Amino acid sequence: MSLLLAIPEIQAVNWPQQTVRIPDQQDIPLTGRVLAILETEPMQRLQRLRQLGFVAFVYPGAVHTRWEHSLGVYRAALLFLRQLSGDERFANLMDVKTAEALIVAALVHDIGHWPYCHPIEDLGLPNIPPHERLAFDVLVNSPIAEILARDWQLTPQRVCELLNGEAEDDAGRLAASILSGPIDVDKIDYLYRDSLHCGVPYGRNFDSPRLINSLTLNREKTGIAITRKGRTAAELMVFARYVMFSEVYWHHAVRSATAMLQRAFFGLADDPVERGWWRCTDCEFPEIMRNASVGLPTARLVDELFGSHRQLFKRWEQFSYFDNPRMYEALARQPYAWLVRCSERIAVELAQELQLPIKPTDILLDAPPVGVEVQFNVEVWDEVAQTSQALGKISPVVSALAERQFDDYVKQVRLFVHPQWRSAVRNCSAETILRRALTQM
Repeated sequence: MSLLLAIPEIQAVNWPQQTVRIPDQQDIPLTGRVLAILETEPMQRLQRLRQLGFVAFVYPGAVHTRWEHSLGVYRAALLFLRQLSGDERFANLMDVKTAEALIVAALVHDIGHWPYCHPIEDLGLPNIPPHERLAFDVLVNSPIAEILARDWQLTPQRVCELLNGEAEDDAGRLAASILSGPIDVDKIDYLYRDSLHCGVPYGRNFDSPRLINSLTLNREKTGIAITRKGRTAAELMVFARYVMFSEVYWHHAVRSATAMLQRAFFGLADDPVERGWWRCTDCEFPEIMRNASVGLPTARLVDELFGSHRQLFKRWEQFSYFDNPRMYEALARQPYAWLVRCSERIAVELAQELQLPIKPTDILLDAPPVGVEVQFNVEVWDEVAQTSQALGKISPVVSALAERQFDDYVKQVRLFVHPQWRSAVRNCSAETILRRALTQM
């Protein structure tokens, strides 16, 4: 029997002594040392951070928390390790301590999150580190560091090596690929959980148990692969991710709120990390934003987004890779500061054309960020022939949805206008005005 199966948390999957239940009827096995981590303040804070931020504006049920998601990712890590321990190549490569570091990393992977940090990270501001790096400060400067040393014989450095993909040893790199890769514990949970709470079927229409049961090691022993029996489940996962981005994460109303937040956040005089914003919760964030925006032109955006009478910007025009590739490519993945300048130029052009007092912050340009989503490139391992092929080579579904640029097909460029001017711009050609603005960029 693999030594990995003797890890208490993996044993608890089959013989749980204590559990906590999360939707939908998932029992999460708990051990004493897992409970010790869960009861710390940094982990408890995740109960006050929503997983999907502004998605609840469109799908009211999407108020689940990063705490719930973290428990789901922890459970998925246990299932991955239990399955992979049956692969002799994996069992020979993965030592017990690295496997335990993977379990902890799955549990605490969102501990560096703060409200709306994904869209804020997309701004590419030099003083905003990714939340994975903030996790190190949390682990080191909290009781979790003592718990890791006492109960797990682990260091925060080792856990964060896996979270940040910085491990230099083979076992560490393999563990990191389970945390973040084509098929990883994070995607397995968030697709299902987000779909469940949004009340849509898209992210639940893939067979995750069969996919997990097909996991194996790839030929190079650097990451995970699937056996042929998991092919259909993997294809459906690719499609689920495609539809969830298209219909949920990049819904136009969600992006309107996101664009308002990003524009309000951009250019704040305060250094959010230095002032400890990353330790706040969803309830505290609006007031912090209000205080930091006092006297700025974007203060109105904060009030309209978080105030008692919400006013979201309205969609004026949108450009997709399909219907207008030239305009899309001119705007997609531009630096955010460039997008701000462009939107302000559009506001000037529009004000001149309509002879109306349109402010620079009355027009918002929302486009796919500089960073792109991880592409789906997983191997299908033939145990008999001891050979592998990329899933995209044998699957038309994956070839169509994953080998091409994923972002281009699910993320659109959108122009939003303040609701005050919605009727006024109705008969204006957004593309004409945008082209004029682009000539001056």
